[in-house]
Amino acid sequence: MYNVNLSSVTHNSSTNHPVRLPLSRDRILQVAVDITDKEGLRSLTMRKLGHDLDVEAMALYRHVQGKADILDGIVDLVLGEIDLSPYSSSWRMSLRASAISAHEALLRHPWTCGLVLSPNLRTIPSRMRYIESILARLRAAGYSPSVASRGYHAIDSHILGFTLWELGHTIPGDSSGELLETFIRQFDYASFPFLGEHLLEHLKESDPEEMGDFEFGLDLILDGIEGIAVTR
Repeated sequence: MYNVNLSSVTHNSSTNHPVRLPLSRDRILQVAVDITDKEGLRSLTMRKLGHDLDVEAMALYRHVQGKADILDGIVDLVLGEIDLSPYSSSWRMSLRASAISAHEALLRHPWTCGLVLSPNLRTIPSRMRYIESILARLRAAGYSPSVASRGYHAIDSHILGFTLWELGHTIPGDSSGELLETFIRQFDYASFPFLGEHLLEHLKESDPEEMGDFEFGLDLILDGIEGIAVTR
């Protein structure tokens, strides 16, 4: 018998008695996102979900088809956080805002990139809307289907690739100071002078007004697209 999870109950204001929240697909997926954000993708099991929702694992199957359906669902939720920005007179500013929003959503949920790139992922509604919105804005700007397609690939690969790179270079907070200090002390600056310069650039105190690395790369891509002649 599971202990009552406080996140699964509310209180009746008139009687002050706990009222169990109804189980639903939306609630299952939100709890699945919470588990995965806090404990990682490997921790997401039907048994764990049932425990956190205070139900038997089998009860989940009334609302979801299984683990694969849950994975599709949580990716859909995260990608739904992306601001697809209303189309404006500036396709560039609109796409830039959406790309930055996508990058931030993926950083909030670092497990998402791997699932998006998984060959097992099925059609995800929010992913389809995201792709469609990029293509539509490029086509509305006058670019050919070929340029719009290639432009989408360049933007999307930068978002996913840079986010994966950034996550892979993140040092755990509890050991970042010690690891960095050791690395700096032992680095062979004589053999790798330019790499040493690069390292020192990373150590500079960041200017809040300065463009970040993600935006720098994104602007290079948008500059390239902007330099291509439109078809109209």
